Amino acid sequence: MADLNVTALARRTAATNDPAPADQPIWDLIELLFFAYRDFVSDPDGALSRFKFGRAHHRVLHFVNRNPGMMVADLLDILKITKQSLGRVLKQLIDQGYVVQKEGENDRRQRLLFATAKGEALALKLAGLQTERIARALSEIGPGAHDAARRFLIAMIDAEGRDEVMTLIARADGLRKGQS
Repeated sequence: MADLNVTALARRTAATNDPAPADQPIWDLIELLFFAYRDFVSDPDGALSRFKFGRAHHRVLHFVNRNPGMMVADLLDILKITKQSLGRVLKQLIDQGYVVQKEGENDRRQRLLFATAKGEALALKLAGLQTERIARALSEIGPGAHDAARRFLIAMIDAEGRDEVMTLIARADGLRKGQS
């Protein structure tokens, strides 16, 4: 059965670069995204399991590390999770010394989040695992793969949220370059 599906996919790909008709699901890309995500998170999942952390911990640590001093409210907006869900994960990260929470300088009600040195080291380890997988995939595709992948992923983000995402990424990249 698998050979038939692969053969059918190869024939479709060879016949046209066009996606499925508008009224048909694009099964191959849907499933490839599921499998790519499964494997993309599998490397960090293994590393996180030693700490009894999961994917929510990874996401929180990633964004706090990339955006030092971010407000809890902003993190909630990025992750699209409930305050209760974030609270549980954040408490574990704080209690185990991966994240610290500070009051805002101008508004003491603000809760600003920072990765500790321990948190930064773990975030970088997890990013390194994912970078290896991405670099391997991009090298298989060849020249221009990074830009094509970037354009595709940006296009997958809801249009009304793209500018905000790109601003967040550019800000985090700028912070990292300033530390180098």
